[in-house]
Amino acid sequence: MPHRHESKLRYETIFPATLSYCALLIVLAFVLDTPSNIGRGLLRIVFLGDTLITDYVAMAGVGATLINSALVVLISLTVLHLVGDPLNGATLMVLGLMAGFSLFGKNIFNIWPFLLGSFLYARLRREPFVKYSNVGLLSTTLAPVVSFICFDRPSPASLAAGLLLGMGIGFILPALSAYTFKIQNGMNLYNMGFACGLVAMILVPVLTSLGRAPSTASHWATGYNRLFALMMAVLCAALILGGLFFCRRPVWAAWAGYRYLLQSTGRSPSDFLRTYGAAPVLINMGINGLIATAYILLIGGDLNGPTLGGILTIMGFSAYGKHARNITPIMLGVALGGLVMEWDLTDYASQLAALFGTTLAPISGYFGWPCGVLAGFLHSCLVLHTGGPVAGINLYNNGFSGGIIATVLYPILMALVRHRRPVLQDEDFLETFEHDEPVTPISAKHEHEKESE
Repeated sequence: MPHRHESKLRYETIFPATLSYCALLIVLAFVLDTPSNIGRGLLRIVFLGDTLITDYVAMAGVGATLINSALVVLISLTVLHLVGDPLNGATLMVLGLMAGFSLFGKNIFNIWPFLLGSFLYARLRREPFVKYSNVGLLSTTLAPVVSFICFDRPSPASLAAGLLLGMGIGFILPALSAYTFKIQNGMNLYNMGFACGLVAMILVPVLTSLGRAPSTASHWATGYNRLFALMMAVLCAALILGGLFFCRRPVWAAWAGYRYLLQSTGRSPSDFLRTYGAAPVLINMGINGLIATAYILLIGGDLNGPTLGGILTIMGFSAYGKHARNITPIMLGVALGGLVMEWDLTDYASQLAALFGTTLAPISGYFGWPCGVLAGFLHSCLVLHTGGPVAGINLYNNGFSGGIIATVLYPILMALVRHRRPVLQDEDFLETFEHDEPVTPISAKHEHEKESE
């Protein structure tokens, strides 16, 4: 077992890598747009209603969108660093989510109340905030409700009400999300989307009764496929090459580790970084990003804020449950739904369903690819109807749909496929892990020895 300090330094490479990513976004933003347009765009992003679907690229331009994304990721990274977050796969997952959803729905203003609410919850419990920092960042899925209350009818009272509501939501979600995680049995990776969907189901009728009914939006950018495809290709290639050649592991070991990672079910919590190490995770992130980007291009879809958000989310969860073998059946199931249902694969919601529907990847990994196709098919139908009742204020709407499907499918599949009695998941979600050396797969060593012979 290596010294704790050495392991800690090994994990802290996440920080310079993330800082470099943010710096590249900022540089690219100023290459693609002028400072004045970026400034105006950022102001527009802050004052938008942000309900689904509000594509920042369509509403504020590419430059402002990239700057907002970079700043949101930097804020998230700073919070995690200041509270002493143990750097693991959950860290990459959270940063990937924040990077993706800061392209549509989360901004430098509307995420703060949720963080403060989760901080107050930790103080009330007399526990360190590090235990709830990830949950606080994930709870920003309801960020649109803060923007809506604050700026739909702007006044000092509305501003105060929006901020207090966000704090209240951030305060209750640590307890609620811990409960909803157990009933989904680790089969829905976007647990916070399910928890916040339940909150939104209560919140929207209350707001409507008070005369402040939120409504869904439809702002969707087109014409950026070439630019964003090039960006994603460069990013994914850099991740794959980094995993193969720059993680201080032989190429054969990095690739063998990735192949070993593909055998994981992905059932949450599955910390790939802690279990397999950085090299396989970087390769996994790059390959998953290419798969998701290729899917959108092959169906004739659009690369924009929401779809890039979906791709970055998949890449973030590539450190925490997703890989090529368990996401592909889900995407195929959604594609199958598009062939037989009365909607097209290029519809906005359908494109997002194929990307964010990979929240159900553990069903594919745990029960087999046919069950994954079934889950994807059901998800493609359900998610188109779950956004209405929550009025677009839950950014992780696919997580809400995925939670319903996981809750229903898990006991059925356990009885029919596994022939076992279903039990509730009893592990903690986003458990705080100690720093330790990632496990080198034994099978990978044996494979190399056989090749050498």
